[in-house]
Amino acid sequence: MAFVYEMPNRLTGRGKIPVGLLAVLLLMLPLPASAHNGPPFPIIENKKIGPCIVALWTHPDVGSGAFYVFVESAPGGRVPDDLKIKIGVQPVTGRLPERFYAAERVKSHGQVQFNAQAEFDRQELWRVRLVLQSSQGGGEATAQVEVTPPGFGRWDLLLYLLPFLLVAFLWLRGVSRARRRRNGQLGQEDRAANTTQMAGNAGRAN
Repeated sequence: MAFVYEMPNRLTGRGKIPVGLLAVLLLMLPLPASAHNGPPFPIIENKKIGPCIVALWTHPDVGSGAFYVFVESAPGGRVPDDLKIKIGVQPVTGRLPERFYAAERVKSHGQVQFNAQAEFDRQELWRVRLVLQSSQGGGEATAQVEVTPPGFGRWDLLLYLLPFLLVAFLWLRGVSRARRRRNGQLGQEDRAANTTQMAGNAGRAN
């Protein structure tokens, strides 16, 4: 697919939540299942339309939403050379008329792919219509998708937390170094004490 992009937990203070654990918990906060945050996702999969088997993936952000159509030939056939694809979008409420956008064929390794951009003016549930036309026949399929504000949601949160995570990492590294130095000093003191004790024992034996 062309669009495929082909800490230890330690308390920051007594009674406080570890910074690393806090970041993980925040990233795990539940998001609405219908809302989109992140990379494109499928809304139609392995659907036979006319002479083709198609899948439709989308990245439905307010403003400009992206659509990716992946096409394979049906068993015993082939993808028509004159295949044309368009995407129709309309709010489920019907407040706007359906508007169609032509999908353009793009170069993709080992498969047929069409991309389209559609305009969304508001965050809400939209109906998506995928229409195929060719000399070998055509057809259509529909789906619904919730258009959401641009951004990556929980990944934005991670970006905002990065400075705090960096501070926590540096603090933990400093604590680890201090502990190693302290353990080294204690080891030297223990060796010195053992040497002194052994020397005393040897003196008494003589």
